[in-house]
Amino acid sequence: MTESVWDYPRPPRVEPCTRRVRVEHGGAIVAASTSALRVLETSHPPVIYIPPRDVDMSRLHEVADASTYCEFKGVASYFDLVDPDGPVSGLAAWTYRAPVPAYAALRDHVAFYPGRVEGCWLDDERVLAQEGDFYGGWVTADITGPFKGGPGTRGW
Repeated sequence: MTESVWDYPRPPRVEPCTRRVRVEHGGAIVAASTSALRVLETSHPPVIYIPPRDVDMSRLHEVADASTYCEFKGVASYFDLVDPDGPVSGLAAWTYRAPVPAYAALRDHVAFYPGRVEGCWLDDERVLAQEGDFYGGWVTADITGPFKGGPGTRGW
């Protein structure tokens, strides 16, 4: 079944992700889950949030001076992803430590930018990164756009 991002709601909806999630970096699995959540918002590919128990949190280092504010979810904190045998992937993931009550299910779950890690998968499908450097949507074959994030779309 194909989903159009233009049928997604605003404000966003949180729902269980029915697909197996995997994030790899530095030749290792950084996160793997069958309990992830996905956030659906008009004009955006889904963002996948992984429970902290399914993430190798030892690979994430919170960046003290990096945060953003979402009008729906609240304040996001960011992580660098550390590869023990290689370079750091800066601001590769984020979390909501104290989301607003409507998004409490996201508390401490970790979302990864697909373009800032070696790979993200839903089941056996490697996802593509949402265009641009701000949004972290996971683009798959069953999602249609156009998607917010590319040049000229910031004000959509």
